[in-house]
Amino acid sequence: MTLNAIMPTYRRAPLAFAKGQGAWLMTEDGTLYLDFAAGVAVNVLGYRHPALVAALCAQADNIWHISNLYTVPQQQHLAAKLTELSFAEQVFFCNSGAEAVEGAIKTARKYHASKGDEERYEIICFRGAFHGRTLTALAAAGNEAHLAGYGPPAPGFIHIDGFHLDQVEAAIGSATAAILIEPIQGEGGIVCVPDEFLIGLRRLCDTHGVLLILDEVQSGMGRTGKLFAHEWAAVRPDIMAVAKGLGGGFPIGAVLANKEAACGMTVGTHGSTYGGNLLAMAVGATVLDIVADADFLAHVNQTAQALREKLDELASNYGDIIQAIHGRGLMLGVQCVGNNMDFMVALRDAHMLTVAASNSVVRLLPPLIIGEKEIAAAYTALQTACDSLRAQQARVP
Repeated sequence: MTLNAIMPTYRRAPLAFAKGQGAWLMTEDGTLYLDFAAGVAVNVLGYRHPALVAALCAQADNIWHISNLYTVPQQQHLAAKLTELSFAEQVFFCNSGAEAVEGAIKTARKYHASKGDEERYEIICFRGAFHGRTLTALAAAGNEAHLAGYGPPAPGFIHIDGFHLDQVEAAIGSATAAILIEPIQGEGGIVCVPDEFLIGLRRLCDTHGVLLILDEVQSGMGRTGKLFAHEWAAVRPDIMAVAKGLGGGFPIGAVLANKEAACGMTVGTHGSTYGGNLLAMAVGATVLDIVADADFLAHVNQTAQALREKLDELASNYGDIIQAIHGRGLMLGVQCVGNNMDFMVALRDAHMLTVAASNSVVRLLPPLIIGEKEIAAAYTALQTACDSLRAQQARVP
């Protein structure tokens, strides 16, 4: 098999998988790998979860796709679940996290335009963020490496370094429409935004008539031990982008908003051919039923604490390899002393899969169903990788 027909836009590992079960992946020759990448925080229920398989097969036996030209009861069903479990009152369905962020930005700008303030279109964003790969999402993040070669970035985004309320307030002006932030910067290195900062942003938004947009594409759907990460700070956004875990492996995204923030989104203002696809709705509703359950979230918190204790132990024993552990719940980052790609390769050699992030961080984003067996296997793989890197360092003259 050749990959020559595929654009070389990814640094692909020399691995191909044939089967999956729970938190494990298997190659054609039967080699098992512990998956602590989960499709980049997507496969929250792991592989071949019976409820997801049943939901998908049942819907596939009826209608796959019908478009948004007609009433779709399955959309109304999932939207009702999402609004019942969140701050939101209205939902727009799309297909990915980047689309959800784009929809959230459009919703915020359209809100002000509908109030007669069309000049209010600027979004305050934060360095280190990642909001997707579309041109507008790239401009919102402001990462120069990601923007290079695509011409002038989309206008209307102001970027703040760090989490300082005085700097944010100074940046708010007559053109400010919204503030956009990830509660935990995933791609940026598993950087947790302080709860007090999120609370302060809510206060600033209320004071200045600015909308608060949260990007929970990666941190949502139980990843941190609550359904959405912002619940730890007890704040209520006006608009939120979700995706990844909501589909449990099936492409889905959603823009959640309160009615006031969504008041400008009327007929013809936004759309998506595949958004709200029936297969996605069936799977999404099933994922949400499972993940939002109080016992399931309690399991996530218990498992996260056990995993964190093991990681802290490793960091203590391998201070020459691991600089620090970051994160919340099962959204964790191992900050490496050396190159994070070397650490990832060593882990892969130990049959454990992870995800890179910036600032020399390796992300651990396991399926939320992991338990003692997977934590023990992860500890062994991490220890093996640390020993391997330490041995390599000893051989360097």
